[in-house]
Amino acid sequence: MFAALIDFSLRQRLVVLGLAMLLLVMGMAVLRQTPVDVFPDLNRPTVTIMTEAGGMAPEEVEQRVSFPLEAGMSGLPGVSRVRSVSGPGLSVVYVEFAWGSDPWLNRQQVSERLAQARGQLPLGLTPQMGPMSSIMGEILLVALPADPAKVSPMQVREYADWVVRPRLLGIPGVAQVIPIGGEVRQYRVEIHPDRLRDLDVSRAEVEEALRDFGGNGGGGFLEQGSREYLIRPVGQTTDPDALRGLAVAVRQGQPVLLHQVATVGMAAAVRRGDGSYQGRPAVILSVQKQPAADSVQLTRAVELALGELALQRPAGVEAPAFLFRQADFIERAVGNVATALRDGAVMVAVVLFLFLLNVRTTLISLVAIPLSLLAAVLVFRYAGLTINTMTLGGLAIAMGELVDDAVVDVENVLRRLRENTRLPQPRPVLPVIAAASREVRSGVVYATLIVLLAFAPLFALPGIEGRLFTPLGVAYMVSILASLAVAMTVTPVLCYFLLARAPLLHDGDSPLTAWLKRRQAAMLKAAFPHSGRLLLAGGVLVLAAAASVPFFPRTFLPPFNEGTLTVNVVLDPGITLAESNRIGTLAEIRVAEVPEVVQVGRRTGRAELDEHAEGVHYTEMDIDLRPSDRPREVVLADIRSRLASLPASTSVGQPISHRLDHLLSGVRAQIALKIHGDDLDRLRGLAVDLRDRLSGIPGLTDIYVEKQVRVPQVRIRIDHAAAARYGIAPGQLLRTLQQDLE
Repeated sequence: MFAALIDFSLRQRLVVLGLAMLLLVMGMAVLRQTPVDVFPDLNRPTVTIMTEAGGMAPEEVEQRVSFPLEAGMSGLPGVSRVRSVSGPGLSVVYVEFAWGSDPWLNRQQVSERLAQARGQLPLGLTPQMGPMSSIMGEILLVALPADPAKVSPMQVREYADWVVRPRLLGIPGVAQVIPIGGEVRQYRVEIHPDRLRDLDVSRAEVEEALRDFGGNGGGGFLEQGSREYLIRPVGQTTDPDALRGLAVAVRQGQPVLLHQVATVGMAAAVRRGDGSYQGRPAVILSVQKQPAADSVQLTRAVELALGELALQRPAGVEAPAFLFRQADFIERAVGNVATALRDGAVMVAVVLFLFLLNVRTTLISLVAIPLSLLAAVLVFRYAGLTINTMTLGGLAIAMGELVDDAVVDVENVLRRLRENTRLPQPRPVLPVIAAASREVRSGVVYATLIVLLAFAPLFALPGIEGRLFTPLGVAYMVSILASLAVAMTVTPVLCYFLLARAPLLHDGDSPLTAWLKRRQAAMLKAAFPHSGRLLLAGGVLVLAAAASVPFFPRTFLPPFNEGTLTVNVVLDPGITLAESNRIGTLAEIRVAEVPEVVQVGRRTGRAELDEHAEGVHYTEMDIDLRPSDRPREVVLADIRSRLASLPASTSVGQPISHRLDHLLSGVRAQIALKIHGDDLDRLRGLAVDLRDRLSGIPGLTDIYVEKQVRVPQVRIRIDHAAAARYGIAPGQLLRTLQQDLE
């Protein structure tokens, strides 16, 4: 089969060259369109269900919201795990499906079960599915700084919610834009029970009047003569005075207006999170991408949109500042690997020329590199892969082997052509080239297959390891197979055009090859008399190397230098948002004093649309660093020392590394120890003792115990017997208490 392919290529030389040129053109075109990302697709198919549960305590959220939703999703086909997070007023349920399942079918199944589960939830609660995003989907953190003297936090948040967010969501590839910080404007009606009693107005009448206020409706049609008029009752208004003048009841022929029984005005909604930039209040936008989107291209589109919006921003709102830009790390990583590919190609060309000492043979061998790499890019495109650090790493590993098949073929063809020129009657060039290529073909094919078998186990890796390393194996194997195909088709054709009639620059081996052969002969002559000792020494070295393997440090991925830090500041649950903001601002100021820090942004608590449910005791700071003469470990130690005096647990990491740790262990740490049991106090004591014992191990930093503590509560127990004596329904009493507390 291989001999027939070689003969066919030499007969159809122009066709083969034309196909090679077509491969180059298509590969370059596809290369410009292939998505670029930091890692391969590591997204486990997951559907997130979020439910805002008003002012419910975590226990109520767990029992009345999270548990019914978990039970309803557990029996879905293909579900591998269902887990939930219940916090004050929020339930987040994660439904994880098997690898390779259709995400759209998964969402359809969850939607159907969600419709059934709604009947088991308390009235007024509406669970909704989160957007389809990826684990590495947070591509940008954008701060909207503002001058408090010129613009209010409420105006900044309105600009973010009604101008910036809709514009960014309109960009193809953006899955979600989550704002945090500022103040959300709302109408606030504070009812005075004493006025209700004096005017004999019930709370139900006030609620009914408010429910019907400000709504538009339909009025049908009105016919006059030959024309038809559409009747449109317009009641919607944004005027607070109209709300104050709302009639809530009629007593003795006189209307009772809302402002007579309540205080009406504009106020900020209850906040469960806040943001700041450089120690000043700000709104921070988290931009998340869809799984298949190109991170670099999408980042540029978002930056272009923000640049257009910045020209018309309100007075007092400063230009957007980028706290985190995932594209920076991607461009550096891809650029470093591309530089390695370029340098490798140059080194291969130099070595080939030194050994062959022939420009034409060197060029023929080097042709295999672009053809093989672009063939791999075509496979990436049509296999749904991206250009990332793993696929480029596979190409970099294969770089030295891409020319191996072509070099063997060219060297043998060159040798046979020299021998043919010495014959009294030289044979035709075409049969000589075909025979020379067939001579080495079996050895080249066997060697290529053996090398490919060494990478085959990568495809058997399960879970996240397989998703991460399989693209590396695909890139390596496809490029090697492409180089084999090039050596059997394009290389013989180029040998015919470039070597058949070309003058030979030298006869025999190149000077470098001749010198190496002489050195090898001398070494072999000296080694054969001591073969036993050499074999024994080689065996000892192999055993010593094998014995040293268990002592090597092991890690899933090498450490990254992302240029950005993520610092978590965790206080005790139950702290107020104001106090958490104060301590978070103090942490910002201290970190900003580090010479290498360019800018600092802070997010405390959670945003209204965020599926990462964190309490107000949790603060995350994003820090940009500039290059420095100080070692990175010294800079991190400086940051830790400045935060050590705060009454909080702190950990220093990097955005992408933190997300990978969360993907692998479920928490934002490289090592997570979980203690199981029924007694929370006992578990907490064991965890503190374990932390103290682990703190003495060299190499461990930022050891902290997860804040699983009791949140302070004001518990009101209803006396059902007393309620029955007074004729009060417990449900009505609960609703009255809830309304009064709100």
